[in-house]
Amino acid sequence: MNHPDANFAATHTLAATWRAHLKLRFADRDGRTVLAERRHCGPLLVQKPLYPEGRVCHVVMLHPPAGIAGGDELAIDVDLESGAHATLTTPGATRWYKSLGREASQCVRLEVGAGARLDWLPQENIVFKHADALVDTQLRVAEGGSAIGWDVVVLGRRASGEGWSAGRVRLRTTVEHAGRAVWIEAAELDAGSPLREARVGMDRFDVLGTLWAVGAGANQDVAERIAATLPYDSTLRAGVSCLGPAGEGMLLLRVLGEATEAVRQVLVSVWTALRQPVHGVPAKPLRLWAT
Repeated sequence: MNHPDANFAATHTLAATWRAHLKLRFADRDGRTVLAERRHCGPLLVQKPLYPEGRVCHVVMLHPPAGIAGGDELAIDVDLESGAHATLTTPGATRWYKSLGREASQCVRLEVGAGARLDWLPQENIVFKHADALVDTQLRVAEGGSAIGWDVVVLGRRASGEGWSAGRVRLRTTVEHAGRAVWIEAAELDAGSPLREARVGMDRFDVLGTLWAVGAGANQDVAERIAATLPYDSTLRAGVSCLGPAGEGMLLLRVLGEATEAVRQVLVSVWTALRQPVHGVPAKPLRLWAT
């Protein structure tokens, strides 16, 4: 969602901060997933549930302020009961505005029950110059459940030609499967960090995409098939790893690119390839992606 005033962050005073909480619970009702609980406090909402795939419940999460500024705190809690299948996305990019000296945060907690399936497909995070952003994601998948999701971070307002010369972004992610931690990450990237240019870091790329897939179908054979399709050149690079005991349980994909759309296309193509082996359900492109 585009904010009408690109300089909104500059006028966002210390007193005018947003604190918002969204809680969603999905449940299976006679073979069809329903949004059984929906609660919100502050500017975090969802549109009416949609059913383009029949039994799978699709939900679009909305943040009406259209951006996150210093001092803002967003919390999203999503619970899938046994047998439910939900796909969640956003209508547009999340913009992280100038912080004015205070950290802004978005904390996401995703709980996937036994036999439940989750597709977590938000659009990208655009980090403005002088932003101080924390993106914290916690995923717990019960035995027999599965989840596929991603996060994309864009450093700077590339569409307007503004580079990311000042600011900080922290990425925290915890993934648990069947009661066991399979991936924990705590990354901090400062605009002046040498990691932005290092070959073992961002290597001068400003768009970073991370996709995770958790479940019995996320195994080494699937990872090798996907690896053969991934790009690796001067403008776009991707690699996939298989984590978990005995080479199964979780796949992790990293993408670095110069263009947001190119990174998004890689993520969408990998999600499309993973949905059948991980969820047992063929992929169907979201209507939002065609707009």
